[in-house]
Amino acid sequence: MPKVAIAIIAALEREVSGLTKNWVRVEREHQGRNFLFLRREEHEREQMIVVCGGIGPEAARRAAEAVIALYRPSQVQSVGFAGALDASLHVGDVFVPAVVIDAGDGSRTQIEGTHNRGGSNQGTLVTFMDIAGVDQKANLAQAYGAQAVDMEASAVAAAARAHGIPFAAIKAISDESNFEMPQTARFIDSQGRFRTASFAYYAALRPWLWPRVAQLAGNSRKAANALGQHLQRLHQELGQAPGEATKNIAATSASSSPEITASGSRLGGRE
Repeated sequence: MPKVAIAIIAALEREVSGLTKNWVRVEREHQGRNFLFLRREEHEREQMIVVCGGIGPEAARRAAEAVIALYRPSQVQSVGFAGALDASLHVGDVFVPAVVIDAGDGSRTQIEGTHNRGGSNQGTLVTFMDIAGVDQKANLAQAYGAQAVDMEASAVAAAARAHGIPFAAIKAISDESNFEMPQTARFIDSQGRFRTASFAYYAALRPWLWPRVAQLAGNSRKAANALGQHLQRLHQELGQAPGEATKNIAATSASSSPEITASGSRLGGRE
Protein backbone atom coordinates (compact mmCIF):
# COMPACT_ATOMS: atom_id res chain seq x y z
CA MET A 1 0.00 0.00 0.00
CA PRO A 2 1.51 3.41 -0.98
CA LYS A 3 2.45 5.68 1.88
CA VAL A 4 1.72 8.88 -0.06
CA ALA A 5 -0.47 9.78 -3.03
CA ILE A 6 1.94 12.17 -4.74
CA ALA A 7 5.69 12.60 -4.55
CA ILE A 8 6.98 15.93 -5.85
CA ILE A 9 10.58 16.20 -7.02
CA ALA A 10 11.86 19.78 -7.16
CA ALA A 11 15.36 21.06 -7.79
CA LEU A 12 15.46 23.79 -5.14
CA GLU A 13 13.39 24.46 -2.04
CA ARG A 14 12.57 28.01 -3.14
CA GLU A 15 10.69 26.64 -6.16
CA VAL A 16 8.10 24.98 -3.91
CA SER A 17 8.26 27.46 -1.00
CA GLY A 18 4.71 28.63 -1.72
CA LEU A 19 3.47 25.16 -0.78
CA THR A 20 5.93 24.02 1.87
CA LYS A 21 6.21 27.04 4.17
CA ASN A 22 6.06 25.75 7.76
CA TRP A 23 6.15 22.12 6.60
CA VAL A 24 8.20 19.59 8.54
CA ARG A 25 11.75 19.07 7.23
CA VAL A 26 12.96 15.49 7.31
CA GLU A 27 16.42 14.31 6.27
CA ARG A 28 16.66 10.67 5.22
CA GLU A 29 19.41 8.55 3.73
CA HIS A 30 19.20 6.50 0.55
CA GLN A 31 22.13 4.66 -1.05
CA GLY A 32 24.68 6.62 0.93
CA ARG A 33 23.24 10.08 0.22
CA ASN A 34 21.12 12.33 2.43
CA PHE A 35 17.96 13.88 0.97
CA LEU A 36 15.78 16.68 2.29
CA PHE A 37 12.08 15.77 2.38
CA LEU A 38 9.28 18.18 3.20
CA ARG A 39 5.86 17.12 4.45
CA ARG A 40 2.99 18.81 6.22
CA GLU A 41 2.88 16.38 9.10
CA GLU A 42 5.05 13.57 10.40
CA HIS A 43 2.69 10.65 9.95
CA GLU A 44 2.48 7.82 7.48
CA ARG A 45 -0.80 8.82 5.83
CA GLU A 46 0.23 12.26 4.63
CA GLN A 47 -0.97 12.69 1.04
CA MET A 48 1.98 14.58 -0.42
CA ILE A 49 5.76 14.46 0.03
CA VAL A 50 8.29 16.87 -1.49
CA VAL A 51 11.97 16.18 -2.07
CA CYS A 52 14.41 18.90 -3.12
CA GLY A 53 17.04 16.95 -5.01
CA GLY A 54 19.18 19.59 -6.71
CA ILE A 55 19.62 21.03 -10.20
CA GLY A 56 20.07 18.85 -13.28
CA PRO A 57 19.04 15.41 -14.49
CA GLU A 58 21.40 13.36 -12.34
CA ALA A 59 20.31 15.09 -9.14
CA ALA A 60 16.66 14.69 -10.17
CA ARG A 61 17.10 11.00 -10.94
CA ARG A 62 18.72 10.34 -7.56
CA ALA A 63 15.94 12.21 -5.75
CA ALA A 64 13.24 10.35 -7.66
CA GLU A 65 14.79 6.97 -6.83
CA ALA A 66 15.04 7.96 -3.17
CA VAL A 67 11.45 9.11 -2.78
CA ILE A 68 10.13 6.06 -4.64
CA ALA A 69 12.12 3.69 -2.42
CA LEU A 70 11.32 5.43 0.86
CA TYR A 71 7.70 6.54 0.39
CA ARG A 72 6.21 4.31 -2.36
CA PRO A 73 4.09 7.06 -3.99
CA SER A 74 1.13 6.45 -6.30
CA GLN A 75 2.34 9.19 -8.64
CA VAL A 76 5.60 11.07 -9.18
CA GLN A 77 5.67 14.69 -10.34
CA SER A 78 8.55 16.84 -11.59
CA VAL A 79 7.75 20.31 -10.26
CA GLY A 80 9.65 23.58 -10.50
CA PHE A 81 10.77 26.35 -12.83
CA ALA A 82 11.07 26.24 -16.60
CA GLY A 83 12.15 28.61 -19.32
CA ALA A 84 9.72 29.62 -22.07
CA LEU A 85 10.50 28.66 -25.65
CA ASP A 86 7.17 30.00 -26.89
CA ALA A 87 6.67 33.78 -26.83
CA SER A 88 3.08 33.30 -25.66
CA LEU A 89 4.30 31.93 -22.31
CA HIS A 90 5.05 34.56 -19.69
CA VAL A 91 6.65 34.66 -16.25
CA GLY A 92 4.28 33.17 -13.70
CA ASP A 93 2.36 31.00 -16.18
CA VAL A 94 1.90 27.41 -15.00
CA PHE A 95 2.72 24.91 -17.75
CA VAL A 96 1.48 21.31 -17.53
CA PRO A 97 2.94 19.42 -20.51
CA ALA A 98 1.50 16.45 -22.34
CA VAL A 99 4.93 15.40 -23.62
CA VAL A 100 8.41 15.51 -22.04
CA ILE A 101 11.44 15.05 -24.32
CA ASP A 102 15.00 14.32 -23.26
CA ALA A 103 17.30 16.44 -25.44
CA GLY A 104 20.19 14.14 -24.53
CA ASP A 105 18.90 11.01 -26.27
CA GLY A 106 15.71 12.20 -27.98
CA SER A 107 13.44 9.89 -25.97
CA ARG A 108 9.99 11.16 -25.09
CA THR A 109 7.46 10.56 -22.36
CA GLN A 110 3.82 10.84 -23.39
CA ILE A 111 1.64 11.86 -20.45
CA GLU A 112 -2.01 10.85 -20.74
CA GLY A 113 -4.82 10.84 -18.22
CA THR A 114 -2.65 12.09 -15.37
CA HIS A 115 -4.09 13.15 -12.03
CA ASN A 116 -3.50 16.88 -12.46
CA ARG A 117 -5.73 19.71 -11.31
CA GLY A 118 -5.89 23.09 -12.95
CA GLY A 119 -6.40 22.14 -16.60
CA SER A 120 -5.53 19.56 -19.20
CA ASN A 121 -2.03 18.61 -20.25
CA GLN A 122 -0.91 20.62 -23.26
CA GLY A 123 2.32 21.15 -25.17
CA THR A 124 5.85 19.83 -24.93
CA LEU A 125 8.56 20.30 -22.32
CA VAL A 126 12.15 19.52 -23.33
CA THR A 127 14.81 18.68 -20.76
CA PHE A 128 18.20 20.16 -21.64
CA MET A 129 21.48 19.50 -19.84
CA ASP A 130 22.49 23.14 -19.49
CA ILE A 131 20.94 26.55 -18.81
CA ALA A 132 19.55 27.69 -22.15
CA GLY A 133 20.23 31.19 -23.46
CA VAL A 134 18.11 32.96 -26.08
CA ASP A 135 19.79 31.30 -29.09
CA GLN A 136 19.63 27.86 -27.51
CA LYS A 137 15.97 28.36 -26.66
CA ALA A 138 15.24 29.10 -30.32
CA ASN A 139 17.16 25.96 -31.37
CA LEU A 140 15.27 23.78 -28.89
CA ALA A 141 11.91 25.17 -29.96
CA GLN A 142 12.70 24.41 -33.60
CA ALA A 143 14.25 20.99 -33.02
CA TYR A 144 11.56 19.60 -30.71
CA GLY A 145 8.46 21.73 -31.26
CA ALA A 146 8.60 22.43 -27.52
CA GLN A 147 7.04 25.31 -25.61
CA ALA A 148 9.26 25.19 -22.50
CA VAL A 149 12.61 23.88 -21.28
CA ASP A 150 13.82 22.57 -17.91
CA MET A 151 16.75 20.52 -16.59
CA GLU A 152 15.06 17.69 -14.63
CA ALA A 153 11.71 16.40 -15.91
CA SER A 154 12.90 13.69 -18.30
CA ALA A 155 15.10 12.13 -15.60
CA VAL A 156 12.17 11.98 -13.17
CA ALA A 157 10.00 10.51 -15.92
CA ALA A 158 12.57 7.79 -16.59
CA ALA A 159 12.71 6.84 -12.91
CA ALA A 160 8.92 6.69 -12.71
CA ARG A 161 8.77 4.51 -15.81
CA ALA A 162 11.38 2.12 -14.43
CA HIS A 163 9.17 1.53 -11.39
CA GLY A 164 5.84 1.49 -13.26
CA ILE A 165 4.58 4.63 -11.52
CA PRO A 166 2.43 7.31 -13.23
CA PHE A 167 4.30 10.53 -13.97
CA ALA A 168 3.33 14.18 -14.40
CA ALA A 169 5.11 17.52 -14.66
CA ILE A 170 4.06 20.95 -13.42
CA LYS A 171 6.30 23.90 -14.28
CA ALA A 172 6.09 27.63 -13.65
CA ILE A 173 7.73 29.90 -16.22
CA SER A 174 10.59 31.84 -14.63
CA ASP A 175 12.22 33.27 -17.76
CA GLU A 176 10.64 34.19 -21.08
CA SER A 177 11.88 33.20 -24.52
CA ASN A 178 13.70 36.52 -25.08
CA PHE A 179 15.33 36.66 -21.65
CA GLU A 180 19.09 36.03 -21.69
CA MET A 181 19.94 34.06 -18.57
CA PRO A 182 23.09 35.02 -16.64
CA GLN A 183 25.85 32.40 -16.89
CA THR A 184 25.06 30.46 -13.72
CA ALA A 185 26.00 26.91 -14.74
CA ARG A 186 29.49 27.20 -13.21
CA PHE A 187 27.89 27.79 -9.80
CA ILE A 188 26.06 24.43 -9.76
CA ASP A 189 28.13 21.83 -7.91
CA SER A 190 28.35 18.09 -8.57
CA GLN A 191 25.44 17.43 -6.20
CA GLY A 192 23.14 19.84 -8.06
CA ARG A 193 23.35 22.52 -5.37
CA PHE A 194 23.53 26.17 -6.38
CA ARG A 195 26.40 28.06 -4.74
CA THR A 196 24.48 31.26 -4.03
CA ALA A 197 27.25 33.09 -2.15
CA SER A 198 29.78 32.47 -4.94
CA PHE A 199 27.37 33.70 -7.57
CA ALA A 200 26.51 36.80 -5.53
CA TYR A 201 30.20 37.64 -5.26
CA TYR A 202 30.70 37.06 -9.00
CA ALA A 203 27.73 39.27 -9.90
CA ALA A 204 28.71 42.01 -7.44
CA LEU A 205 31.94 42.57 -9.36
CA ARG A 206 30.11 42.89 -12.70
CA PRO A 207 27.70 45.87 -12.59
CA TRP A 208 26.46 45.17 -16.12
CA LEU A 209 24.86 41.98 -14.77
CA TRP A 210 22.91 43.70 -12.00
CA PRO A 211 19.76 44.51 -14.04
CA ARG A 212 19.47 40.95 -15.34
CA VAL A 213 20.15 39.41 -11.93
CA ALA A 214 17.54 41.67 -10.34
CA GLN A 215 15.02 40.78 -13.03
CA LEU A 216 15.72 37.08 -12.63
CA ALA A 217 15.18 37.34 -8.87
CA GLY A 218 11.84 39.07 -9.40
CA ASN A 219 10.83 36.53 -12.04
CA SER A 220 11.70 33.67 -9.70
CA ARG A 221 9.54 35.11 -6.91
CA LYS A 222 6.61 35.50 -9.30
CA ALA A 223 7.04 31.96 -10.63
CA ALA A 224 7.30 30.52 -7.10
CA ASN A 225 4.11 32.32 -6.03
CA ALA A 226 2.16 31.03 -9.03
CA LEU A 227 3.45 27.51 -8.58
CA GLY A 228 2.70 27.63 -4.86
CA GLN A 229 -0.92 28.61 -5.49
CA HIS A 230 -1.33 25.78 -8.00
CA LEU A 231 0.18 23.23 -5.61
CA GLN A 232 -1.87 24.52 -2.68
CA ARG A 233 -5.06 23.81 -4.64
CA LEU A 234 -3.83 20.32 -5.45
CA HIS A 235 -2.93 19.63 -1.82
CA GLN A 236 -6.28 20.93 -0.56
CA GLU A 237 -8.18 18.67 -2.94
CA LEU A 238 -6.13 15.69 -1.85
CA GLY A 239 -6.88 16.54 1.78
CA GLN A 240 -10.62 16.78 1.19
CA ALA A 241 -10.90 13.19 0.00
CA PRO A 242 -7.61 11.36 0.54
CA GLY A 243 -9.06 7.92 -0.17
CA GLU A 244 -10.59 9.02 -3.45
CA ALA A 245 -7.40 10.83 -4.45
CA THR A 246 -5.31 7.70 -4.09
CA LYS A 247 -8.00 5.62 -5.78
CA ASN A 248 -8.22 7.99 -8.74
CA ILE A 249 -4.46 8.05 -9.22
CA ALA A 250 -4.26 4.28 -9.07
CA ALA A 251 -7.08 4.00 -11.61
CA THR A 252 -5.08 5.97 -14.17
CA SER A 253 -1.94 3.83 -13.91
CA ALA A 254 -2.53 1.96 -17.13
CA SER A 255 -3.02 5.08 -19.22
CA SER A 256 -0.64 7.48 -17.50
CA SER A 257 2.50 5.42 -17.01
CA PRO A 258 5.22 7.13 -19.03
CA GLU A 259 5.60 5.79 -22.54
CA ILE A 260 9.12 6.18 -23.92
CA THR A 261 9.82 6.15 -27.66
CA ALA A 262 13.14 6.42 -29.44
CA SER A 263 14.07 9.64 -31.20
CA GLY A 264 14.00 8.68 -34.90
CA SER A 265 10.88 9.42 -36.90
CA ARG A 266 8.72 11.21 -34.32
CA LEU A 267 11.07 14.03 -33.39
CA GLY A 268 11.50 15.75 -36.70
CA GLY A 269 14.68 17.67 -37.48
CA ARG A 270 17.00 17.88 -34.52
CA GLU A 271 19.93 20.29 -34.55
